[in-house]
Formats: sequence, structure tokens, C-alpha cells
Amino acid sequence: MRAVLQRVDGAEVTVDGETVGLVDGEGLLVLLGVTHDDGPEQVATIARKICELRILEGERSVLDAGAQVLIVSQFTLYGDARKGRRPSWSKAAPGPVAEPIVEQVVQAVRERGVAASTGRFGAHMRVSLTNDGPFTIVLDV
Repeated sequence: MRAVLQRVDGAEVTVDGETVGLVDGEGLLVLLGVTHDDGPEQVATIARKICELRILEGERSVLDAGAQVLIVSQFTLYGDARKGRRPSWSKAAPGPVAEPIVEQVVQAVRERGVAASTGRFGAHMRVSLTNDGPFTIVLDV
């Protein structure tokens, strides 16, 4: 599993002009990619990191700050552009495999007491954010 965590001062994802996910103020935007062998261990680890990493202002976690998280599925995190001009997506899990795993991550984050919203799996989404810092971390678990 691969995640890009961006510390934000507001983030929003829209589908067809409708806001489907939102961080209103301080929080994290999480772009989440799933690969073929991800399972419960990766779900638990990434959820813990999302909730407990002390990367908000003042070295606080989203749990410490009572901050929101916006989790957006992004298979392109597993794009491989080392050869040719067209990326390969072979390392990304297909939708029927990835979607339930993304939902498990969202549920695990919520179970830790963090307000988490999402994009819409498989939809053409527009993601906007104000990166605070800028501060971005890439996690591979």
C-alpha cells in the first residue's frame, strides 16, 4: 500500500460539480494506492500512521488535533514510467480488489475516532487543497 499524506488547511474533492469529501480547516489529504498483495496488516498499519503521525502544526497528530482526514483512492500511485512513454499500471490492484481495501482503511481511521471523508471510487474526481507548509510525506507499507 502506498499513501501520500499532505498536511492541509482545507481540501475538497468534487465529482460532477458536487462536493463528496471535505476537510474544513487543518487536517490531512491522503491519496491512497493499493497493490495486489495488500491486506489486513497493511490496512492496520496505514490507518495507524494516518491517525498518529505527528505531522500537523506543533508536532500534533490528527488524533491530537481533532483534525479531519480526506482519503482519496488513487491507483496512479503505482504507475511505473521507467520504460517508454506510457506508464504501466500492472502493480495497481484492480478496482474490485482495491475498493474494499480502501473502504477498510477509511473504516479503520474512523474507528480510531478520526472524522474521515472520501472521494468516490472509480469516478473522475477533482481534488483541490491548500498544502500547509508545504508538507508532504510518502508512505509505503
